[in-house]
Amino acid sequence: ELLFFINESATKFFQNYGYRPIVTPTFEKEELFKRSIGASTDIVQKEMYEFEDKAGRKMALRPEGTAPVVRAFIENNLQALPKPVKLYYIGQMFRYERPQAGRYREFWQMGAEAIGSSDPALDAEVIELCYGYLASLGIKDLVLKINSMGCRDCRGNYIEELKKFLSRKVSEFCNTCSQRIDINPLRVFDCKQESCQEALNDSPKILDYVCDKDKAHFERVRTFLDAVEINYTLDPHLVRGFDYYTKTTFEVLLPTLGAQNALSGGGRYDYLISDYGGPQEPAIGFAFGTERIMLALESQNISVFTRPDLDTFVVWLEEEQKTQAYKTTSYLRDKHLNVLMGLDGKSMKAQLKMADKLQARTALIIGEDEVKAKLLTLKDLETGEQEKLSLEQTVDKLREKS
Repeated sequence: ELLFFINESATKFFQNYGYRPIVTPTFEKEELFKRSIGASTDIVQKEMYEFEDKAGRKMALRPEGTAPVVRAFIENNLQALPKPVKLYYIGQMFRYERPQAGRYREFWQMGAEAIGSSDPALDAEVIELCYGYLASLGIKDLVLKINSMGCRDCRGNYIEELKKFLSRKVSEFCNTCSQRIDINPLRVFDCKQESCQEALNDSPKILDYVCDKDKAHFERVRTFLDAVEINYTLDPHLVRGFDYYTKTTFEVLLPTLGAQNALSGGGRYDYLISDYGGPQEPAIGFAFGTERIMLALESQNISVFTRPDLDTFVVWLEEEQKTQAYKTTSYLRDKHLNVLMGLDGKSMKAQLKMADKLQARTALIIGEDEVKAKLLTLKDLETGEQEKLSLEQTVDKLREKS
């Protein structure tokens, strides 16, 4: 129930910002993720579920949601819509990881993508949406980290300097990181080994190499965040785990969760759509880890979900009244009341006990006398008071109590 509450409440938040839903397949061509996420990333190399279908095509269960949305955007000509095109998705993702608290091989993800604008105000709005939803759940001590990765042109200089730095310290890195130095040095920042993280402490900072245009873009993003008083920390080592990110990147963390403390993350990907054969469209997006949010709520004893109150429980006494009870239950539901009906021919005492267990406000009793008089007996389960009412009066009374 908490999972569905989070999905539903996030949907309302997305819609408040003008996002529309999009649904993509659970599996896609393997090449989509290799080209978008990056062939040298942990996800592609170690975590992606791959298989061949009956036609011999190499497929993969989706490990993340952005690449499928981009493919759907291109193939369905969504670029014809007014810009930016704002889309959100909610669905299950799959990664072959070591299961632990907050990390599963099948997990829920909620994400938003805004395509067709490079305006820094959009970056700030997306960050505000991401951070704002988590804050709206009552989660305390959230930490928002932001950075800029620059564009492809200015990032080249940074990567060359990073390679030189890493090569000088190659003996301090694990085997996986050592292999990445020449292939994709940015992925070294993904490593969770403490020794590798310590070796990176004095590494070059990407913001020192960002071009003037991208620096100005990032400063505007920060100006908008400051205007709405969203607190953030500048993290020069925040590069995100996918190769497609450019310019603004961000994460929202809850440090008290330990190793699995990232609740959300995202950033710009201004080249991904054109790289996949579509038009040159700048874009920005992010995703929530739903199970991580659930873990955060549990860790802070936050109760955000309340089961809808049961307006009444319909009790019938004999088989002859069951049809009338069924008809009454259906009628009340048509009036948008939450109603359950007793089943399996249980005694009135057993049905009333069930109503109490279900925390129904009232019980609606239908016996022989009620059928003859064309009335219903409404019993308040808190006070024990009873009154005979017509069907229309019953609807009014139940609405008063709801």
